[in-house]
Amino acid sequence: SIAFAFFYPALAGFAHPAEWIGYVPAWVDTIIPRGIFLPIFSTIEIIVALGVLFSKSVLPATIAGIMLVIITFSNLGEFSVVFRDLSLAGAAISLALLNKLR
Repeated sequence: SIAFAFFYPALAGFAHPAEWIGYVPAWVDTIIPRGIFLPIFSTIEIIVALGVLFSKSVLPATIAGIMLVIITFSNLGEFSVVFRDLSLAGAAISLALLNKLR
């Protein structure tokens, strides 16, 4: 599910930050240290996952789709790992459109 795509990395980022910090693009360091950014981003991912699971609004699924596209394009060097995020982004946007039609 789309929510799992946000829950798992968020929880793993809290449990094993050294394994996940490498997926945070280096340019983030110019704004905020990646070690500070990771738990903030992980918290946002959990909020988005909960929104996708429990909200009838289009907003959480839309945010999820946008985040997945940004994650993919921010990590093109890791495309063999993040390519699935494009499919998930499409699913999230589809979910947002379905919620809008309700």
